[in-house]
Amino acid sequence: MKNEILKTIHERRTVNQNSFTDEDIKKDDILTILEAANAAPTHKRTQPWRFVVFRKEGLERLGAELSRIYRTTTATDKYTEVAEQNMAKKATMSNVAIAIVVNYTGELPEWEELAATACAVQNIWLAAHSLNIGGYWASPGLINHLGPFLNLEENQKCVGLFYMGHHNAESREPVRSPIAEKVRWEE
Repeated sequence: MKNEILKTIHERRTVNQNSFTDEDIKKDDILTILEAANAAPTHKRTQPWRFVVFRKEGLERLGAELSRIYRTTTATDKYTEVAEQNMAKKATMSNVAIAIVVNYTGELPEWEELAATACAVQNIWLAAHSLNIGGYWASPGLINHLGPFLNLEENQKCVGLFYMGHHNAESREPVRSPIAEKVRWEE
């Protein structure tokens, strides 16, 4: 039998909005999830992760902004009204959306700050799963235009949105090739 941490790692799955329910995520649960994120490893203790949490009316504002960005940045030949509406819908079908921001300190290579932030997001995913909250990390090209909306500083960059919600998705087996295909031993 695996311990609880290994069990959580192996059972965690992406859960999309179509499985989310209307049940609110309690603010205490969001804080628990963010505290788990804050426990991520970080070189030189730079702690480069920053988060902007959207709930309730905040989700409406985020959805409207994503639609606006899509409308104003998409080439006319690629634009569709349905896609614009879906931008807003993704946000508003979630109970919570968290903008994932990297705060580049200049002390370390950017990839290290990004890797530390990705570790924080993995902790978000695992903590949410442990609370029976589903979610996923979305990184549409629109995030490159969210800086002003999120009031980001010059050294900060949004690297995605983590959408969360209570859900009714059934657990499923992972789709992973064997680890033996990905490891070379040198002994």
